[in-house]
Amino acid sequence: MNNYSDTAPDGKRDLLSISDLTRSGFFDLLALSRDLRSREMFADALQGKSVALIFEKPSLRTRVTFEVAIRQLGGWPILLPEARLGEREAVPDVARSLSQWVDAIVARVFSHRALEELAAYSALPVVNALSDYEHPCQALADLLTLLDIWPGFTNKQLVYVGDWNNVSRSLGRTCQLAGLQFRAVCPEGFGPADDEQVDWSTKPAEVKGADAIYTDVWASMGQEDELAERLKIFAPYQVNEALMAMTGKRTLFMHCLPAHRGQEVDGLVIESEDSIVFQQAANRLPVEKAVLFSLVENRYETSEEGRAGIFRRPGYIDHHSMAQRKLWL
Repeated sequence: MNNYSDTAPDGKRDLLSISDLTRSGFFDLLALSRDLRSREMFADALQGKSVALIFEKPSLRTRVTFEVAIRQLGGWPILLPEARLGEREAVPDVARSLSQWVDAIVARVFSHRALEELAAYSALPVVNALSDYEHPCQALADLLTLLDIWPGFTNKQLVYVGDWNNVSRSLGRTCQLAGLQFRAVCPEGFGPADDEQVDWSTKPAEVKGADAIYTDVWASMGQEDELAERLKIFAPYQVNEALMAMTGKRTLFMHCLPAHRGQEVDGLVIESEDSIVFQQAANRLPVEKAVLFSLVENRYETSEEGRAGIFRRPGYIDHHSMAQRKLWL
């Protein structure tokens, strides 16, 4: 059993990106996630706390797991469905208003810039439940799933196949923290930017040696009008039995869901015994409980000096000393 009495970060912290985590913080979060699979563990950690859930996009796994996570920790979720940031009300006004009523904000949004603005003006912890740039909670659940199966990440390789997007970006960054070899295989023009410094190829055969293959939809939300053209471009990158055989070994299959069978993945692969997609989905819940526990103040905290920093957000205003001043900027 780990001692979590001092894991809450010093001052306000957010999880907007995997870059907000240190390497040691990443492994601490996975350890905490494992313990929080128990409904009894820290069941009143958020007692008396409220968490606002901002959802600009439809959701199954993210909405259900965050609502359940908050309730299992003793808190109260407040859903703000399809509240598009910046349309009805300026983002700073939303942030400063919510800062007077609730204890944290979870946001699933179209624009990562809007998310950053929300965090900058909020006196509360803000969690990225998906943006167009990253999906950190998904990546954390993915690595927890692999750690459930593998004894560690040494000499293991994960290959992402398909459209380089928010999921793959968070996944690549998380693999770097974990010490897990990562490579992407994407069509020309749909891969990582040069400044992302990702090992990637346009050749599907480059999945050779992969211990796990990961894919996602070929057209993300907001790109539906591009689907017909993308279906032609991405066809050689479908994860099917032939592509899985190119690894030269038994290989796990991963997908963040929802999946489009017959497009990015063949139905036989996603339903195979090597598919771990529903284990990934299951692990969203304990990971999100761990994130909320680590970010939101609770009665298990000891002192300002004694709280370790799982998250790092240099330059952000301290939640305790500056909260009220931020409300009236």
